[in-house]
Amino acid sequence: MAINCGIVGLPNVGKSTLFQALTSAPAEAANYPFCTIEPNVGIVSVSDERLEKIASHIKPERTIPTAVEFVDIAGLVKGASKGEGLGNQFLGHIRSVSAIVHVVRCFEDADVIHVEGRVDPIQDIETINLELALADLEVIEKRLANIPKLIKNQNKDIQTKAKIQQPLLEKLQAALSDGLAARTVDFEPEDLEEIKEFNLITQKKVLYLCNVDEDGVTTDNDHVKKVKEYAAKDNAQVVTICGKLESEIASLDTNEERKEFMEAAGIEISGLQRLTKIAYDMLGLRTYFTAGVKEVRAWTFQEGYKAPQAAGIIHTDFERGFIRAEVFHCNDLFQYGTEQKVKENGKFRVEGKEYVVQDGDIMHFRFNV
Repeated sequence: MAINCGIVGLPNVGKSTLFQALTSAPAEAANYPFCTIEPNVGIVSVSDERLEKIASHIKPERTIPTAVEFVDIAGLVKGASKGEGLGNQFLGHIRSVSAIVHVVRCFEDADVIHVEGRVDPIQDIETINLELALADLEVIEKRLANIPKLIKNQNKDIQTKAKIQQPLLEKLQAALSDGLAARTVDFEPEDLEEIKEFNLITQKKVLYLCNVDEDGVTTDNDHVKKVKEYAAKDNAQVVTICGKLESEIASLDTNEERKEFMEAAGIEISGLQRLTKIAYDMLGLRTYFTAGVKEVRAWTFQEGYKAPQAAGIIHTDFERGFIRAEVFHCNDLFQYGTEQKVKENGKFRVEGKEYVVQDGDIMHFRFNV
């Protein structure tokens, strides 16, 4: 399934540098605003030690990890919702992503220009968030303006839908007019389904990424502390990364060199590995595996998926013609060593259409079309 996160922030906060390190893809990085015009897209493997561990037992010809797509979107500025700095074009790119990684500058460097001439992460966050709210407000107000006509429509279904949506739209209009995100509005699950079609930017989950200097890797500086306080109110997560260090780590040729560099810098896990994993979890994503001598592969699924839905991720025919799933958990393989031993110990199961897939399941699907 296609999972993507948009990397946003003001110009010169380090988005493109982080993107280069994250994906080893050539995003242009320069010390001036609007360096990035078209969004750069990179696919990043999700680090999962279980995949390699399964492969050590199965010994396949190849292993294929699951992945997250990151989209580096050009720097937004004040007035973006009104078209400033090519804002409308950039906002359109943001609407297409699953979640937002909001990069915030939390380092001081006189040699790197700040678009507002000062380093103030909370002001930066609020500038971006306001522009996103105003962009969503425009969408909602256009829809509200059309509601009276829809209520008079001869089609009863259209009438009913418009009447259901009107109070929800008015509730959103009030919040967005105050600069609040749509995700802060208290809606029932059925209401969220009704507003899903509007694809609101501020309804998406947000992860704040604090870009720090090397001194900020192991100890939170004052800027990071402020961002964490702000994020707690927004019910959002925070990850701290030094873009400069991550770029240096990514440029090294071997895992051994990267490990030595990280140890010298006092880093246990790459910040970009943490970012990818947090983004994956933030979206409620889980992993199941298929395992055979040809390949061991990780597959991304949404938490709560049933077996046919999980099968459909591999191919729609698998879901359409689903018969059953043969399932055991990777921990059982790690404990008993082989699939045969798993079976002998009663841990191998046959599950039907109502089975809710669990993170770490190893699955083989039977289907007929």
